[in-house]
Order: sequence, then structure tokens, then C-alpha cells
Amino acid sequence: MWFVWDGGYLKFTHVTNRQKYRNIRHDPHIAVSITDVDDPYTAAEFRGVVERIEEDPGRAFYETLAKRYDAPWGYPGDPRVILFMKIEHVAVQNL
Repeated sequence: MWFVWDGGYLKFTHVTNRQKYRNIRHDPHIAVSITDVDDPYTAAEFRGVVERIEEDPGRAFYETLAKRYDAPWGYPGDPRVILFMKIEHVAVQNL
């Protein structure tokens, strides 16, 4: 998933009609792992809670992330939200 760190939260974009979104609404505890594509033994794992969910009706946040990740396309489909994850625990390997 695309994300950005804003200094207080990991922020993600997601659609509201998928099971992952329903699972987060039911239990906001999530974990995110990031692995270096050039060295799979270098990784970080973040555990925390989605403290806030905001609608992104104009898809502005989604478009910001699409530009950040150099996505050459937009996705005109489903309703989007912004997930704000507060990090509670970090585990790293080879960092």
C-alpha cells in the first residue's frame, strides 16, 4: 500500500468497499512491514492503531500519493478514505 509519514502518523489511502477496510473498522490494530527490494534481510515492521479515518471524496490525498510513487495513472473508481496509523512499536532488521 502507498503511504506517507507526516511526522505523527503513517497515512494510507484505501477504498471503502474492500474487506481490509471492514476489518480495520472492526479492529483498528494493524501491522505494516517494509522490506528493501534489493536486500530482503533489511526490513522494518510497524505496529499500531488506526486512530482516525477521514473521507477523501475529491481523491486529493490519493493523487498526492500517486505522484509520490510515480504512478502514471489515476484510478477513477471507488470511494476513498485516509487511514491515520499511530505507531506503537517498531522492529527493525539490518537498519
